[in-house]
Amino acid sequence: MKIYDAHDVILGRLCSIVAKDTLLGEEVVVLNCEKAVISGKKANTLAREHIKRKRKGYPLKSQTHSRLPDRFVRRCVRGMLPWKTARGREAYKLVMCYRGIPASFQGKELISLPQATVAKLPTLKYMTVGEICTQIGGKHDTREKM
Repeated sequence: MKIYDAHDVILGRLCSIVAKDTLLGEEVVVLNCEKAVISGKKANTLAREHIKRKRKGYPLKSQTHSRLPDRFVRRCVRGMLPWKTARGREAYKLVMCYRGIPASFQGKELISLPQATVAKLPTLKYMTVGEICTQIGGKHDTREKM
């Protein structure tokens, strides 16, 4: 089992690494999902998320996009997997995402990704997943979990 820490890590790069590991059959846990980062201007990022939520046909059968940071990250990992094949669906079952660090993972060694951190961005224009989720109406707890 691999345990990744998403604190100040670019979301797309994290998701691609997690997807590769799960396709190889490894169980993966992602912690601190609300602190992952999406690069770009805040206005553009929020506009993209609002458009994604308004794009619906028949509301009872259309896809839903979660406003919780852990489900948001898990959905992004799903976008990196071959979801329409049995292999992709089995790989998706191996991914678990959490807000903060739960008590069961408290003493474990976390894998950080120095090649995918915010320090590698050329500009300071980015938003965390937690900020995005609260801006689009998520009601998750923004306080630190102890």
